[in-house]
Amino acid sequence: MTTSPPSPVADDSPLAHGPPRDHRLGPRAAAVLVFGSSAAVLVVEIVALRLLAPYLGLTLETSTMVIGIALTAIALGSWLGGRIADQVDPHRLIGPALGVSGVVVALTPLLLRTTAQSSPALLLLVASATLLVPGALLSAVTPFVTKLRLTSLAETGTVVGRLSGVGTFGAIVGTVLTGFVLVSRLPVSSILIGLGTLLVLGAALAGWRARRWRRASAVALATVVAGSLATAYAPGGCDAETRYHCAQIVADPERDSGRTLVLDGLSHSYVDVEDPEHLKFAYVRALASVVDTAFPAGEPLTAHHIGGGGLTFPRYLAAARPGTRSLVSEIDGGVVRIDRDRLGLAESTGVDVRVEDGRLGLRRLEAGSHDLVVGDAFGGVSVPWHLTTSQALGDVRRALDEDGLYVANLIDHGELAFARAEVATLAETFEYVALLGKPADIGLDATASTIGGNLVVVASGRPVDAPAIQEALDARDVGWKIVTGDDLVSWTGEARVLTDDHAPVDQLLQPSPNRTVR
Repeated sequence: MTTSPPSPVADDSPLAHGPPRDHRLGPRAAAVLVFGSSAAVLVVEIVALRLLAPYLGLTLETSTMVIGIALTAIALGSWLGGRIADQVDPHRLIGPALGVSGVVVALTPLLLRTTAQSSPALLLLVASATLLVPGALLSAVTPFVTKLRLTSLAETGTVVGRLSGVGTFGAIVGTVLTGFVLVSRLPVSSILIGLGTLLVLGAALAGWRARRWRRASAVALATVVAGSLATAYAPGGCDAETRYHCAQIVADPERDSGRTLVLDGLSHSYVDVEDPEHLKFAYVRALASVVDTAFPAGEPLTAHHIGGGGLTFPRYLAAARPGTRSLVSEIDGGVVRIDRDRLGLAESTGVDVRVEDGRLGLRRLEAGSHDLVVGDAFGGVSVPWHLTTSQALGDVRRALDEDGLYVANLIDHGELAFARAEVATLAETFEYVALLGKPADIGLDATASTIGGNLVVVASGRPVDAPAIQEALDARDVGWKIVTGDDLVSWTGEARVLTDDHAPVDQLLQPSPNRTVR
């Protein structure tokens, strides 16, 4: 007498015979749902960083906050989604999860740009909700689908492993598609509104057999459309969204030919399209004072600029020193297009712009090939950390000739910990270093409080003519002073040298309480 092997699942187990036939989900539909929902979570995360940058800055703290909230949403959604799927028919859950996520995602640009005008605390609360709610709901789709696909315990590993792999692949595709394609071609608001619309349509398809859900889908789609129209009138829009920035061009009401380039809420450059020798920002007048003192008047220079923005200083050199050749490393090709299309950059100015990272641009320079290197690159509210280290400054020193000059714009506030560290790092690389800034910020006015703002640092292998630079600063009415020698050593104090191995720029730097002014 033979006996049958015991069944791996008890007869009364819900997995013994699988879900009812009309409640099962086909493998292709399951893969599409898991792939799409996982991809959507990463699209929302990446785009949220760009949406928040004009208000919170593109800093390590902002990135950490967004990533932390996204991971919390994924964990919460996966855990709660699994528990709920064991208690409620998952077929009834997939549509609402997609639909509610779609509405929140589509309304995110409107909600963030509106609340950003109120208070930072409200902005953080709304930003957290617009990340957490869709992230959790979309992450819950995977356990919902897994529950529908499981028909017996014997295939649990296969089903869970396959859907986990599909979800991970979807997250990868969402990340790559957003970073390399969507952000460079579409405004962030269009990306989120388009994604929200797709999610609502997906919800309608998932619950098409339920008449009540068809009505709910229609309401959700109408909400998305209304939110899309309202987003066009929300504050904080951009004239152009580049690969890295929300860019605006603001006309100067007091000067017809004056234009200010605003990137992520910060005034980065002021350009007079008819008179490039008109310099409005104090730090640019300080740069000009240093360079005009260090080199004979009118002498053409070979200059390299780390960071372009509105190309104010390269244009100044071209006008004040005919024959000057300026090579600019600007990472944002969209900003370069704005320079040409909106800020009057001509091809014959002697300014050659390469769309590249500043550190990589430095490495391409031949040794001893340049008279001048200008550092004026900013990512959000700070100099990108990899441009501040002793190794990066070693590349600057290598590119300069024997009498070459490095001059850089820094921004810091409060205790100026980052500025002190950068000066200490320069002192490790160059024999002569000087610092220009408001008297209170560079330790020359003990009665005034340290507020911070722009500072200009100068470094060279030859002595810096401090009295001549001070005279030039006074002539240009900058209102700044210069400090060198022992006074600068005292100001720098015990600041640590920045290296590629340790450069906590975001932690050292204290941002301005008013991000709209540079």
